[in-house]
Amino acid sequence: MIDEIVGWRAGLDDLLARFAHRFGRAEPRRQALTYVVGLLSPLASKNGWTLAEAAGDATPDRMQRLLNRSAWDPDAVRDDLFAYVSEHLGDDDGVLIVDETGFLKKGIKSAGVQRQYSGTAGRTENCQLGVFLAYASPAGRTLIDRELYLPRGWCDDPARREEAGIAASVGFATKPALGLRMLERAITAGLPARWVTADEAYGQDSKFRTWLQQRRIGYVLAVPRNQRVPTTVGSSRPDVLAAAAPAPAWKRRSCGDGAKGPRLYDWAVASLPDTDDSYGHWLLIRRSITDPTDLAYYLCFGPAGTQDEQLIRIAGTRWAIEECFQTAKTEAGLDHYQVRRYGAWYRHITLVMVAHAFLAVTAAGAEKGAPNPNGTASSLLPWARSAVSWHT
Repeated sequence: MIDEIVGWRAGLDDLLARFAHRFGRAEPRRQALTYVVGLLSPLASKNGWTLAEAAGDATPDRMQRLLNRSAWDPDAVRDDLFAYVSEHLGDDDGVLIVDETGFLKKGIKSAGVQRQYSGTAGRTENCQLGVFLAYASPAGRTLIDRELYLPRGWCDDPARREEAGIAASVGFATKPALGLRMLERAITAGLPARWVTADEAYGQDSKFRTWLQQRRIGYVLAVPRNQRVPTTVGSSRPDVLAAAAPAPAWKRRSCGDGAKGPRLYDWAVASLPDTDDSYGHWLLIRRSITDPTDLAYYLCFGPAGTQDEQLIRIAGTRWAIEECFQTAKTEAGLDHYQVRRYGAWYRHITLVMVAHAFLAVTAAGAEKGAPNPNGTASSLLPWARSAVSWHT
């Protein structure tokens, strides 16, 4: 047990030493260490008050000063985190995952808060939305970047902006645009990753897909059933093409292990027209085994010759970010913050990502050497059968 504690602390010291120089003074440097240690502690709640109490402080003043007024740059700490994750979890087959999560809030003062749909709650709620980037590899997965989504109403309200500390340089950006910012940062930083995956909100955005194609970054992006898909005889919809898929095109495959074992689905892959012999486009379709009417669709892009199993694996990797959200919230206090200002949100979330990455790297080290546990579709079927080339 003593050896485990010593090793745990040594690993944390190594991580914190990477960004100690980002704090110009000793006091905020020590406070950041205390904050991260508190996030890693078994506290039921991890806000300014509880973290202060755990640190032996009578008030949360020091914690609040760290998040609101101390001189340090959370983006610089994030850049150091890139290097840490690349060193410990990096793999040439790494996958970058974009997704968002909601933070339920009361009142109207927190930066970016309004009634908006939260996938976390599954309904429209008064909340903030954070767009996140995760990194997943055979060694582990963790959150590595974040952007707070600011609705247009916030961006066009100077008084609310000033009260929440939102700089004039911060303008409105869609969620896919925020995702691209984070992807560009990670790729520029040199994180080894060949693939990107994301849900429909990003997959149906043509600018998002084009940006990745121009940089020759492979993707497996979910799209809605009515997304227009190019074929050899015009455009079609994924649901029309799925209904036309011949029986031999469907293959039962696992897209990764879940809590109850392999996640098995029936999958079909169709090649889409290309103008580049070195890269290909595909339509990937996932069908539930227990409910054949439950289908999901993915537009894919990657090096020519990419195997179907690879596309299926990348599609399954998207669940990794959901696991990251869950563990970051339950174990590192991702949604426990009590701050309103724009900059304070970034500071808390960045320190949570540091704590979460430490947990991921520690888990990876502990497991080394262990075994890895519009017209109807039916009316278009004859045309659709010849529109794409199915993989059988």
